[in-house]
Amino acid sequence: MQINTLNNKTGKKFLGMVVNKTVFLSAVAVILLSVTLTLAFHNQADYYFAIAQSYVSGHGGWIYTLAVNIFIIFCLYLAFGKFGEIRIGGEKAEPEFSLWAWFAMLFSAGIGNGLVLFSIADPVRDFLDPPRLAGQNPAEIAQEAINFSFLHHGIHGWAIYSLVGLSLAYFTYNRKMPLTLRSAFYPIMGNKIYGWFGNVIDIMAVITTLFGLATTIGFGVGQINSGFTHIFGTSSTLFYQIVIIAVITLAATLSAFSGLNKGVKILSILNVRVAISIFVLVLVLGPTTFILKSYIQNIGSYLTHFIEMSTWTESLRNSEWQKIRTIMYWGWWISWSPFVGTFIARISRGRTIKEFMLCVLILPALVTFLWFSAFGGTTMKDILLGDTAMIAAVQDNISTALYVFFDKFPLAIVLKILGLVLCSFIITSADSGALVMDSITSGGKLKTPPFQRVIWAAATGIIAAVLMYGGGLNALQTAVTISGLPFAILLVMMCFSLLSGLKEDHQRSERKKMLLEKETYRKHILQLVEKEREERKNQTNSEEQKADDTSNL
Repeated sequence: MQINTLNNKTGKKFLGMVVNKTVFLSAVAVILLSVTLTLAFHNQADYYFAIAQSYVSGHGGWIYTLAVNIFIIFCLYLAFGKFGEIRIGGEKAEPEFSLWAWFAMLFSAGIGNGLVLFSIADPVRDFLDPPRLAGQNPAEIAQEAINFSFLHHGIHGWAIYSLVGLSLAYFTYNRKMPLTLRSAFYPIMGNKIYGWFGNVIDIMAVITTLFGLATTIGFGVGQINSGFTHIFGTSSTLFYQIVIIAVITLAATLSAFSGLNKGVKILSILNVRVAISIFVLVLVLGPTTFILKSYIQNIGSYLTHFIEMSTWTESLRNSEWQKIRTIMYWGWWISWSPFVGTFIARISRGRTIKEFMLCVLILPALVTFLWFSAFGGTTMKDILLGDTAMIAAVQDNISTALYVFFDKFPLAIVLKILGLVLCSFIITSADSGALVMDSITSGGKLKTPPFQRVIWAAATGIIAAVLMYGGGLNALQTAVTISGLPFAILLVMMCFSLLSGLKEDHQRSERKKMLLEKETYRKHILQLVEKEREERKNQTNSEEQKADDTSNL
């Protein structure tokens, strides 16, 4: 089947922009309609969204649970199977970025502000409201709280990103198809991806990405505002939060305008360096030995209970815990996957599948586990020793928990300021998201007019501000979580599609190798035959020469 890479609706000029009009206008219309309805009827929206979330979690939660485990198995199979040596972009492709810059960008885009916001809040909340060990030994409850934090922020989430990222990178750079989500379904849908099916996929990707980023910015703004309140005593009001959104949007707009090799790369490296600085200070100034010991123990406990936790569905108990924790996280990760996966694909040319999978699937999870062990683990230790300050902080406002945690350390003011700087993770997410939404709405173009990226960066900030003003963030957060369910089904289809594409290329490569071996063998036989002819000729000449010499005598 011939790949129709030049679809007539892709990359057309519209109001000075290079866009797929169907995807662009549909996404804008749905976004405007959703925001308008949420602001106009936000009380009713909260009610109906809550009903929908309960229904999806109760009846579709098992789909999430099954899907995320399938993704891990599939990713490990690709990494260690016969496809592991396939290089993204072809055999001669070279990486566009150094390993350090590449990891910094994928980690910064994928982690968002979750590392800052939830590394303390999640273990504390799960300790106060245990998923399975209520009433048992507090130390065991604390360990399980860390285990579930690892579950929610670890390998499962990065497996989702790995799947989407590799699928898009492979079909973009190896099959020369547009960098849009629809391209990943070509082996099972053929040229139908350029019709309504592909448009629906890309529209869903843009909408989910935009609302997901807007919601994340909302959380991040609360973190930044709380930091200023805690450190400098400023007010925590809606006005300040909208001002912070404006500053974040301006920074993200400038970064997105400068492009991938400048703004996004610089901010990503800054994020990782600040995170390393904070971690080193906490490690050195805090309970060093405990953090290192707990890291080893936490990974061991997580791996020991990995299968049990990964497949736990609360089927034998009447509880809402998994619905509001695990299922919410799976929906959240999946809802972010179009954005993060597309961004990772954009920067991953030149990597082998094995290198890609091990770096995207394993390394970010290990870094996250180390961070959670330092912050969440230390908090659990203090709670078990009778210090309830962190419990009060989390119950009061999870956004202030990090700054209250820093109060226990020397150089607390330095740590708090670095914590504020670390919130630039949000800027990286916003500018990366602008690049991705621009790529999707332009029909997969890697180079577009810079002002298109500015439009999407500004739109993300504006929507976040409007929703903050209208009180619609909670409703949209729930909507994004719900939208993850159809995406989970699409991602399972993506597994089959990617596998089919890889098999085709592998079989083609094996045929070429076989033909090459046959040709090499044929040449080798011809060389042997020619050599034998030469030897026989030389032998004949030698015998004739001897006969002549004998006759002369």
